Amino acid sequence: MSKTVEFWYDVMSPAAYLAYWELKNIVQRTDAIVDYQPMLLGGVFKATGNQTPINIAPKGKWMLFDMANYARKYGIPLKMNPFFIFNSMPLMRGAIIAQQRHELELYNDTIFNGIWRQEKNLGDPEVIAQTLTTAGLDATAYVEGVQQQEVKDALILNTNLAVEKGVFGAPTFFVGEKMWWGQDRLDWVEQELAV
Repeated sequence: MSKTVEFWYDVMSPAAYLAYWELKNIVQRTDAIVDYQPMLLGGVFKATGNQTPINIAPKGKWMLFDMANYARKYGIPLKMNPFFIFNSMPLMRGAIIAQQRHELELYNDTIFNGIWRQEKNLGDPEVIAQTLTTAGLDATAYVEGVQQQEVKDALILNTNLAVEKGVFGAPTFFVGEKMWWGQDRLDWVEQELAV
């Protein structure tokens, strides 16, 4: 029987981007299933007292070096977006809509690549709409949907659930009750999935 890995993420995290693509390789090797869990990283930071490493200059500089090393290791293109950091709330609400429309993987592919490969300003609603349309997604449904209260509430609920489970950053993985934080822990995730 296939195991499931929960993947808690926010598209604004370059580590989540790397993990997202490497996780695709891991699930092929282990026959696992990914349960994608969108959350608002800013909400998690606020609830846990955490912050982005970018706010601490030496740590932020090291993080960019580390991300580049892992991108080479995984064979995944990574460009540091010149618009980083922008508000990911509309994009993460979009992930909730994509879940509801059963097109989350295409949405994730499109948004992660838009930020971390194509260096798009996905903090701009017009750029978001154009990017979604180019990918074959219904941009109108997303642009209108992110304003719906049920979508807003769903993202808040997921973010609160993440915090309740012990999440303090992105990406975070759960296999059963075991939790790992950071794309650099994927070896442990893969070992657990392979058991």
